[in-house]
Amino acid sequence: MDLLPAIEMESPGGVEVNASVIWLHGLGADGGDFAPMVPQLDLPGHFGIRFIFPHAPSIPVSINNGYVMPAWYDIKQMDTDRHVDAEQLRQSARWVHQLIDREVERGVDSRRIIIAGFSQGGAVSYEAALTYPLALAGIMALSSYFASADSIEIDSVQNQLPIMICHGSLDPVLPESLGRKGLETLESLGFTPQYHSYPMEHAVCPQEIVDIAAWIGSVLG
Repeated sequence: MDLLPAIEMESPGGVEVNASVIWLHGLGADGGDFAPMVPQLDLPGHFGIRFIFPHAPSIPVSINNGYVMPAWYDIKQMDTDRHVDAEQLRQSARWVHQLIDREVERGVDSRRIIIAGFSQGGAVSYEAALTYPLALAGIMALSSYFASADSIEIDSVQNQLPIMICHGSLDPVLPESLGRKGLETLESLGFTPQYHSYPMEHAVCPQEIVDIAAWIGSVLG
């Protein structure tokens, strides 16, 4: 099986890996985008976390005049509904499933695997985690949206899945209303996401890093 290329990092401390975080980047970035955040999280070494930052393939992106760039799926229009290539999104989710499968094969309990993503990566994280057939540790969606809310077939094993949503109140790329819409949809489906809003644009801020570390600690600790 051909897996997505990825950067891998392990939390310091020399403890055997017993948990994994698969973290997807946003449009036009790559797996190196969030790797520098790992030391900033300052997580306890005894957590034994392997961080995996996969690289999306490069494809033409309609909203950027067909320019080829790293992307998890094509975005056809930049309106409030974010018309996306649904099949490409599902394919990216299947690639994430392969990465989860590999972590399980490496000996990590699926219930200690977090799927995280920023922007486009967060949209894929929703699809990938909620459709995976084994219970996971949680979803972390950063400055993102629930792109496949109308078509997703959620696996019942994920019905109690912890979810953390973070969004900037000043985001000009993905307005916070999209993050809150995802929150409301998930709540209507019976989930109880943790939601954080920050006075920032389409980015990550220091307080968010603190909150991410606390949430990871709560679901893996």
